[in-house]
Amino acid sequence: MALAFASASAVADWRFEPTLNASTIYTDNVNQSATKPEDAVILSVTPGFTLRSEGSRRVQATMRYGLTGVARFGGDESDDLYHNLNAVGKAELVEDFLFVDGSARVSQELISLLGSPADAEINNRNRATVGTYSISPYIQKRLGTFANALARYTASGAIFENDVANDSSSNSFSAGLNSGTRFDDLSWSLDYSIRKTDYRKSADTTFERVSATLGYALSRKFRVFGTVGEDTNEYLSATDTSGSFYRAGFGWSPTRRTSFEASGGESYFGPVYGLSASHRTRQTRWDVRYSEDVSDISRLATDFSNLQAVTASCPAGTVLPANPALLDLINAGCDVNLFFGTALANNVFISKLLTAGVAWDVGAKTTVSLRLSDLTREFQTATQGEDRVRIVSGTLTYRLSPQTSATGGLSLTRNSLDSTAAGGAAREDDILSFSLGLNRRFTDQLNGALVFRHTQRDSNAANSDYDENRLTATVGMRF
Repeated sequence: MALAFASASAVADWRFEPTLNASTIYTDNVNQSATKPEDAVILSVTPGFTLRSEGSRRVQATMRYGLTGVARFGGDESDDLYHNLNAVGKAELVEDFLFVDGSARVSQELISLLGSPADAEINNRNRATVGTYSISPYIQKRLGTFANALARYTASGAIFENDVANDSSSNSFSAGLNSGTRFDDLSWSLDYSIRKTDYRKSADTTFERVSATLGYALSRKFRVFGTVGEDTNEYLSATDTSGSFYRAGFGWSPTRRTSFEASGGESYFGPVYGLSASHRTRQTRWDVRYSEDVSDISRLATDFSNLQAVTASCPAGTVLPANPALLDLINAGCDVNLFFGTALANNVFISKLLTAGVAWDVGAKTTVSLRLSDLTREFQTATQGEDRVRIVSGTLTYRLSPQTSATGGLSLTRNSLDSTAAGGAAREDDILSFSLGLNRRFTDQLNGALVFRHTQRDSNAANSDYDENRLTATVGMRF
């Protein structure tokens, strides 16, 4: 990846910024136990750095790395080391023709929906280190006013600690041709893609798709479109894995601040629907998305083109673009986490994902945000069943001063597994979490926070309920 960026890096300046973060955590139930809650104090320190390109249109790259040392006093009296990496970049190697994108991540992700949802620093019984990478060179060419062409190759992979999921490596190729500026009201595109994934301990998969799309603008604000195509897939399934598909829909943009798009159709696995809408006012930002498609863990682990697969926790007061890319999130200092859904899984599933939210600036000092997501995964083998995760959350940030802000959060998560996915009786857990915190920027290089969090899980499974109270003090320095 470094070699691929080398030819363009000479025109960029690079900023290296060392960082040091430390935290002290007190919890009255370190293992989230229903029958034997134990107090613990957890100390952690994370030296790290940020490396960022600056001053170049042709190179945009950011890498954030931290090595976290954890010492737990109470509970199992353990200590650990964790690597965390978020790296993403893009470069224009040949002007207006040859480009390359790349990303690499190391993070600690949930193993099972049925275990403890705590972060790895609290306890690591239900967390595993996951490493992912992706390198994608592509060519992009404008064919006069007739069409725009794109051809992309991607090599990617995922490595899972302790075999909690199958290590994988994928090779994919995609090509497309879409209408140029010659076409005013009419739009069209031809697309082809193939992705082959090799798994270390299970059957390999192939996803291949060819499609054609035609659209027409009935007015400046309203358009219609339709897509037809063919899927030719190979993976273990109790049903057909290939077949034709179609989708039809419309888009409506009454103002520059409002857009709405909806579609529906049929695929080899059943009816499919899609929805995307956004609206902005001077004080609010609204968005809603719904999508259905076939996917697997290797795609979620390495494909960031669809940010519905990514969640991020950003510092108070962070301002992001309407549709932030992964690079925007990392540059803003957000903690980016993969959204694997319910747990690390090895198999192919039909994903149905709804996300919606609103951010509201109440006056000059207060920001309120509400988010919801609803993810259903229908596994395509008879041995894994179906699971579902629904989350409703809200946050409030109040700026007490230019350097100090108070935050509050409330979230409710409902995890549901049918009897096959749960390995016995059907399982349903409700996890309620409340937090209250204070953030202070002492100088441009020094900040701190104090956060109280209460978490409660109610489950229909015996000995699975628990309550936990947690107090976290953190300090962060940039040099």
